[in-house]
Amino acid sequence: MNAIQSLPDPQFSSVYGPVKSWRFGSSLGIDLIGMVSTCSFNCVYCQLGKIQKHISQRQIFVPTEQIFRDLQAITSWEDVDAVTLSGSGEPTLALNLAEILAAVKTVTKRPTIVLTNSTLLGDGTVRSALKLADIVAVKLDAISSNQLQRVNQPVATIDLPDILAGIEQFRQEYQGFLTIQTMVLSPWKPDILRDYIQLLQHIKPDEIQLNTPSRPRVLVRQLDARGNNVTESSSYVCQNLRCVSPKVLTALAKQIYEVTKIPVRCPPRALLQLGTSN
Repeated sequence: MNAIQSLPDPQFSSVYGPVKSWRFGSSLGIDLIGMVSTCSFNCVYCQLGKIQKHISQRQIFVPTEQIFRDLQAITSWEDVDAVTLSGSGEPTLALNLAEILAAVKTVTKRPTIVLTNSTLLGDGTVRSALKLADIVAVKLDAISSNQLQRVNQPVATIDLPDILAGIEQFRQEYQGFLTIQTMVLSPWKPDILRDYIQLLQHIKPDEIQLNTPSRPRVLVRQLDARGNNVTESSSYVCQNLRCVSPKVLTALAKQIYEVTKIPVRCPPRALLQLGTSN
């Protein structure tokens, strides 16, 4: 494979945070993508704003050597609970994902987490790389093709059946901790909830995380948006997103847990954790 490789930007640091995460504690971020936001989705709620480079082709964005150096520059690890690979787009687009995970494990000695939108799980090399992570959180916002187009806005070559098939295949192969992350933007109709539950019963993840947008959506690309530095009081031009109430999210989580018995977690504002996940 002929890898397309971007030149490193001397003003860019691949390491940021730690970021306070309700899901993973104090998380040090690793950005595999770089200065230009790049993703196979262009989600309507994305905190990065409109994705600048909307692609599904894998390449090397940030050299592994740079990430290794940036990690070695960290002087204190006392406040870091985990290391999360996410940042400025979809991390599985990085052709050097496996190398980066190996480097992170060598330097940090902390649990490694990858947040993925699930679009490349049909690729065996992507699944193989993700097996090096301790936790993989896969996105599943849509259970219909119309919902996928409306909420996630994928590149033209990506469709829902392929995404679901990739998640299912990865679940069969992966021995680590698999969580399903779902963004809830509006109350669900009974048929949507039914279909979602059926998918979860088939996939059998270790945990379900229901979320609502917690940060404003910047309208112009800001590197700060990859962490949690953008708030309603920020000077950036932002779009505040309408969210379902904690009450609605809690009721949905209870319905899912009662049927599946899979642990369900929601943000602290919803004050809910059903089941236990070790």
